[in-house]
Amino acid sequence: MKLRCAVLDDFQSVATTVADWSPVADSVDVVTFPRHFGSEDELAAALEGFEIVVTLRERVAFPASLFARLPALRLLVASGMRNSVIDFAAAERHGVTVCGTASSSTPPVEHTWALLLGLARGIVPEATALREGGPWQSTLGADLHGSRLGLLGLGKIGSRVAQVGLAFGMEVTAWSQNLTKERAEEVGVGLAASKEELLASSDFVSIHLALSERTRGLLGAAELGLMRPTGYLVNTSRAAVVDQDALLAALHAGTIAGAGVDVFDIEPLPAGHPMRTAPRLLATPHLGYVSHSNYRTYYGQAVEDIAAFLAGSPVRRLG
Repeated sequence: MKLRCAVLDDFQSVATTVADWSPVADSVDVVTFPRHFGSEDELAAALEGFEIVVTLRERVAFPASLFARLPALRLLVASGMRNSVIDFAAAERHGVTVCGTASSSTPPVEHTWALLLGLARGIVPEATALREGGPWQSTLGADLHGSRLGLLGLGKIGSRVAQVGLAFGMEVTAWSQNLTKERAEEVGVGLAASKEELLASSDFVSIHLALSERTRGLLGAAELGLMRPTGYLVNTSRAAVVDQDALLAALHAGTIAGAGVDVFDIEPLPAGHPMRTAPRLLATPHLGYVSHSNYRTYYGQAVEDIAAFLAGSPVRRLG
């Protein structure tokens, strides 16, 4: 009898077409779920009897309580090689192997610039006005050349965002708790003296930090209040780095010029969530990692993980 494999959050219904699942077709029946399950009860009911689950990024939490409700589960595959919402100790206790996949930093770098440029040049309001018979030109674009880009985080993604900023002729500075002057100089950017100095001196601030206890709530009302009223904030990292209520308050008050956001405290966003209607906000539904190449990698390597597990030699183990 074949094993059953559930693929979660396949919103675009592409999981079985962007990759070749034939290597496991004789052993596994694949069922994709194009909608998100908003509660543990829904998720546990949907996954009952599945031995394999493929989950996308960190959207679906797998706490100990969920593992206890899925006695058939034997393999959990998560896209990416880092996941903060899986209880690995509980997975081990319940006999569940957890594996990951590679993930490219290129799509989030590109999406960061899509948001930043969209904000700077008023792309959405201008395009909407053109289509709907609104005013012909209603905004003044913010110039990138000669302006300052402040990066919170200069890791794999942040350093590549920095290179694009330099190519635009921007002055780029960076800060994080562990960032050294030597590392900043390697990338060709300046080291801000402090988080506060970076926020106060930048025309554009872009966040590229991993979520941890040190970075959770790193930007609150006081920090956002340091930004220039002409400044823009971009977050393609993790929503919890920024106090969401404080961000909404700043957008409504107009104390910052705008924000480009791809990550949220609840995903998918409920219909009535205030982020859906906030002024001065360019928001996208967590598209930073969503690209053809990344999805080919995610699902192609998920197939490899499943095949290796079935052969008794799991690869890319997490935990």
